[in-house]
Amino acid sequence: MNRLALLAASAMSLAVCTITPAAAAATTAAAPPAGTTETVTSCGSSGLQAGLATRVCAEITGTTVTFYGKVGLAGPPSPGSPQPAAKELLTTLTVETVGAASPQTQVKPVLFTSATLEVRAPAATASCGSTVRGTFGVAAYPRAASPVVHEVTLTC
Repeated sequence: MNRLALLAASAMSLAVCTITPAAAAATTAAAPPAGTTETVTSCGSSGLQAGLATRVCAEITGTTVTFYGKVGLAGPPSPGSPQPAAKELLTTLTVETVGAASPQTQVKPVLFTSATLEVRAPAATASCGSTVRGTFGVAAYPRAASPVVHEVTLTC
């Protein structure tokens, strides 16, 4: 990747990260109509970790929430450049029902190639009105994680 393309990609990534207000990360999930099992998906703001684009999302079905982290390239490779090298990542996905239970943390090593990958946490059940927080961190030597966070509030 040439320096000009790298600088442009970095500037664009930073612009995207700074435009999105932090308050936009919190979402209220509406309950599906009675007798249905509709799944609602919402995602928090994206962030850069270990030189890659990351995001944490939640799938809500009734009072069950499943968080998953997504890892992908921060931008398209420059035309004619070689395929990006595989990268060993250490992912951390934490799910917590705010004020109710201890956080549950899953640490998982993954091998990232150029395809977007998802890291899923076990489903959590929370009562109506609860706020559930998911935190997703990605580290790759020598870069430490800078976790992204997403919260959903269950309405019934």
